[in-house]
Amino acid sequence: MPAARTVTPDGDVILLVSGESAAARAAAHAQDDDLTAVIEITDVAPVSVPHRIRGRAWLAGWLTPVRGADRAACAALLAERHPVGELLAMSDFPEGPRAARYSGRPAWMLLRLEVGEISVDDLWGAEHVTPEDLAAAQPDPMVAHETELLQHLHGDRIGELCGLLGPREAGGPTAVPLALDRLGLRVRFSGGAAGTFDARFDFPEPVTDICGLRRAMHTLFSAAGH
Repeated sequence: MPAARTVTPDGDVILLVSGESAAARAAAHAQDDDLTAVIEITDVAPVSVPHRIRGRAWLAGWLTPVRGADRAACAALLAERHPVGELLAMSDFPEGPRAARYSGRPAWMLLRLEVGEISVDDLWGAEHVTPEDLAAAQPDPMVAHETELLQHLHGDRIGELCGLLGPREAGGPTAVPLALDRLGLRVRFSGGAAGTFDARFDFPEPVTDICGLRRAMHTLFSAAGH
């Protein structure tokens, strides 16, 4: 497991790994661009629900150490996006306002995965994603808040959304919020006449912050109550 990872503007994946890891040793001894590797990312719902895995992604490409002038730029990019833990204590990172030096730290290595192929299998289905799409993608503004919000949404309140599903769910299934992003809320219903299924409730427009999310949720629940 890398200590941190991020994506460059060009779509390369930068990984911070222990210098003693198998990936670091293999990349250090390989010739440029001849070490193929696959990163598997698993998305697990932060709530207690059966079948918690919401999706998986596989990024395949060529793994090389980050060297030379690129090292400082990639280290700064990682420090900007992950300013905690091992990243602030890299004994071999360049000196700077974000860097700290501690004795006894293991060696760390920056690796670059030049992505050639991406596959995604998630709640929306399975498909291939181009490296260009990865480079152009931006983090969802709700990603930093999703876990807390899902864990604090009350089950009875979420159950009110059943009213938007039509008469087929008159039996009153239980509801658990499963995923939240800028576009809407996904809920898992179980125990009703239709068995277990997921339903997606889209917001009137994409949200960009918590204030916008509150307004979108209010609109959603108001519609469910009528």
